[in-house]
Amino acid sequence: MHLVGIAGSGMKALAEWLVGRGRQVSGSDERADDAPLAWLRARGVRIQQGHQSLQMAATANLVVYSPAVPESNPERRAAAARRIPQRSYPEFLAELTAAFPTICVAGTHGKSTTAAMAGHLLRRAGADPQVIVGAEFLDRGVNGWAGRGGPFVLESCEYQRHFLKYQPRWAAILSVEPDHFDCYADFSQARNAFAQFASRVAPDGLLVVGADSPAAMEAASARPGGARPAAAVETFGFDPGADWRARGLRREANGVGFQIERRGELFADATLPIPGVHNVLNALAAAALCAEQGLSAAQIAAGLADFPGVARRFEIRGTWRGVTLIDDYAHHPTAVKAVLRTARSWFEGRRIVCAFQPHQISRTRRLLADFAASLALADFVAVPPVYAAREDDDDGELHGTLADLVAQRGVPARACGSLDQTVCLLEDSLRPGDVLLTLGAGNIDQIQHAFSRRLPRHHDPR
Repeated sequence: MHLVGIAGSGMKALAEWLVGRGRQVSGSDERADDAPLAWLRARGVRIQQGHQSLQMAATANLVVYSPAVPESNPERRAAAARRIPQRSYPEFLAELTAAFPTICVAGTHGKSTTAAMAGHLLRRAGADPQVIVGAEFLDRGVNGWAGRGGPFVLESCEYQRHFLKYQPRWAAILSVEPDHFDCYADFSQARNAFAQFASRVAPDGLLVVGADSPAAMEAASARPGGARPAAAVETFGFDPGADWRARGLRREANGVGFQIERRGELFADATLPIPGVHNVLNALAAAALCAEQGLSAAQIAAGLADFPGVARRFEIRGTWRGVTLIDDYAHHPTAVKAVLRTARSWFEGRRIVCAFQPHQISRTRRLLADFAASLALADFVAVPPVYAAREDDDDGELHGTLADLVAQRGVPARACGSLDQTVCLLEDSLRPGDVLLTLGAGNIDQIQHAFSRRLPRHHDPR
């Protein structure tokens, strides 16, 4: 099998799953030198830089490509000329997971963390699940693995309605908010897509829904095209009426503690070794999904207590000159706000410096005011240019507009012309005791690598 775009988080997870199943795998990507691909290389996967028609092995009999890879890609053209079957990443996953009872985790926020939690809980309890998520497990260095039993745990993205290709037996809709403006003309289209996803859950399965997200609740009860979710529905959240509810939140040395209630009765006293109210919600969803698989309250509590976390989700990267370095994937105003609030409570009294890289032009334009309001929770904000991803480059002014809007809210903010310029600005601005947050879904984490190279890393978050 040849994977075009193998460095993408989902494609990387798929490659890891295939290797675990004993398949012969090769791949290509513009980011072929990425360190996270070392696990695959160490297991004999040949990964080429860039895209050329001659890179596929002569024995390749299937090509799987990232949805971002166009038909004009030279490797895809070569595959067509050689009559090698091709599947997009979501198409192949749909075929793959059809052979397994599948847990699909969907939602605007928290998909990777919740799916990772569910996979970790099941594995720790001995279920040995199949797992494909969009973030790297910090203890294993992989995004996915091929278990020999248990269900298939799959992060399921709403982009281009990809999640409508799957047939989950169990699923979660964590939240629904306006996003992906390049494929959903308005919010009603997005809500309808989630409603269609809800209706795909098997009649004998379970749909877990975020009670604190009105649009998620609406999607769970909608009837797109006359259909309705036939599966049982359980809710989770802080809402008193939720089936799965968290209460009694408390600060712990390395995270957060809380009690899990199930239908008004104490289910478990839990400790999560990662901070953030948003992660408590993720843990509730994972608990509900895993309880449905037969895990006991004790197994769920034990699994949450040693959850290793995933890369780029409030990941503490060390210190530099007395500055705590934290990296996070947050690229939507709600996620940015959640991460900054977590930093405020976790590092009380310390100055919070944020380098935020906007992700996608359409998202940045449509949510500009919301981004400014969220970023105003920091004490200083640096804004490099928009990471355009699938879109054409903007006029170069959008990140400057965002910085101006943040400054108008009374928070010092600077637009930067590049990531290198951002590093220079931060070097001049940071002082001992600060907390530096790099936020965004692009390549903003390169800033962390720049600081990590300057001085040895230390891992004490205090």
